[in-house]
Amino acid sequence: MILINVKYQVRPEYVDTFLDEVKWFTDACRAEEGNLFFDWFKNPEKDNEFILVEGFKDGSDVAHVQSEAFQRACEEIPRYLLETPKIINVSIPGKSEWDTMAEFVVE
Repeated sequence: MILINVKYQVRPEYVDTFLDEVKWFTDACRAEEGNLFFDWFKNPEKDNEFILVEGFKDGSDVAHVQSEAFQRACEEIPRYLLETPKIINVSIPGKSEWDTMAEFVVE
């Protein structure tokens, strides 16, 4: 699995509409063959910070960044941002799904 976490600092005038503005990108990425998950979260402690958590199957990263949607996003999304996003991008070979958390067992 390729696990990607990205922090976006959104311009104040787009905070309320940002998720709508990027919905086309979200939908396109979720439809990609190698996509496992593509989920946005708004930081409750920083009004203008959105966090994207992405998971892709091993080896599907090249197709993702070469996709038409990704190329369009590289051109369009920066206009909504205050700064270049921060990213954590790691490979977890052989992983393809979430694990169950052993410490918080619900019976």
